[in-house]
Amino acid sequence: MQTTKLEYTLLYLEDEEIVRKNYVNYLSRYFETIYEASSAEEALKIYKEHKIDIMIIDINLPQKDGITFLKEIREQDYNVKAIMLTAKSDIETLLDATELKLTKYLVKPISRDELKSALDIAVEEIINYTVQTNKIVRVSETCYWDCDREQLYYNDKDVDLTKKERDLLSYLFSDPHRVFSSEDIIFELWYDYDNQKISSLKTLVKTLRRKIPEGMIKNVFGIGYKVEI
Repeated sequence: MQTTKLEYTLLYLEDEEIVRKNYVNYLSRYFETIYEASSAEEALKIYKEHKIDIMIIDINLPQKDGITFLKEIREQDYNVKAIMLTAKSDIETLLDATELKLTKYLVKPISRDELKSALDIAVEEIINYTVQTNKIVRVSETCYWDCDREQLYYNDKDVDLTKKERDLLSYLFSDPHRVFSSEDIIFELWYDYDNQKISSLKTLVKTLRRKIPEGMIKNVFGIGYKVEI
């Protein structure tokens, strides 16, 4: 019997509240952190603000369906594991979407054992196999970050960066969907933390913003910074 909860983070996307709450309650026995969402828009917001390891996605959602949602995620991220919940009538459509890179699809109604088994596979994939991060992270049609060269390109020109500006961008682009706390950034760039370093970070961001597209570095109130892609 499993006694220690896994530290991997789940995102459960299901619009039927009773069903969602039921499974989230069950899965909380096994996983330390579970986020839940009732729409693709809500799920995308959670995904951008937190490090998600595994997503459980219902294919039939209001407004934006599960396939469309996962396609948007896959434009930037092939590491997050995805389990799709589907009706029999949706299987053909689902199988046509080969770019989704699903860990598993489960046909409703699903049992708890089926879901737990699929999650065990997802955890095994995380442990044994990780897709290399995309070498190019595109911010917009005219701006992208080259991970290998640690260089920002804007309007077909490389942006002249200081070492600290390059270090900051390299850190932010290491996980484009994560909000990095100011404290973590300061320790990464200066190796210690004090009021002077807080001021230095603000000055660094202000100076860097003059060189890059407007809105590229987002200040998340009360937390820190992230890149907006």
